[in-house]
Amino acid sequence: MLIFSVHGAQLFSPCLPAAELGAIKAAIPPLPTDQPGLRLHGVPELRPFLAASGSIGKVAASVLGINCRPVRTILFDKKGTKNWSLGWHQDRTIAIKERRAVSGFGPWTVKDGMVHVEPPFDLLATMVTLRVHFDPVTESNAPLLIAPGSHKLGRISDRNIAEAVKQCGVFACHADAGDVWLYATPILHASKAASNPSHRRVLQVDYSILDLPGGLEWLGV
Repeated sequence: MLIFSVHGAQLFSPCLPAAELGAIKAAIPPLPTDQPGLRLHGVPELRPFLAASGSIGKVAASVLGINCRPVRTILFDKKGTKNWSLGWHQDRTIAIKERRAVSGFGPWTVKDGMVHVEPPFDLLATMVTLRVHFDPVTESNAPLLIAPGSHKLGRISDRNIAEAVKQCGVFACHADAGDVWLYATPILHASKAASNPSHRRVLQVDYSILDLPGGLEWLGV
């Protein structure tokens, strides 16, 4: 069993009752058939669930405190027609309202029409990410793989990723529908292609406790 304070990841199971899970799924727009993921913004029906006092947000609040807030939301669905793999990496970008020249922030990108930037790593180190599972995730349909404790290693260069994974080991994040995985945003993670593809719908939500400097503002949800 992983513990967030030790490993940087923890499973909350069971977390969401079936009725709430159904309401959350109903609020989310359909994922385009040609896309593996969709960045969500401006879905007001989601906000009560994602707020720090909500059934999802309370998981983030358990480690960040009641003043934390959701700052980015992405829907993923890995299935037979969209069965991708993803190598080991750290998540290093955040979504903001508009671009401003602020020291330490960059490079900049635009994804799904939303402005993204790589912030100083110290900011990422204060964030957590939740993965809300709409479907069961077993070994055959590509569970998220994490390297426990790797978030404590700081910003890991590409050439040092393999050694960091070897040092920390690999844990497969299995889940049931309604479960929520919590992990430190900069933890090393990866995903294989599913050997038996079926729906693996996941709502991924980043949380922060901090305000951004220099007039930058979180895009939020």
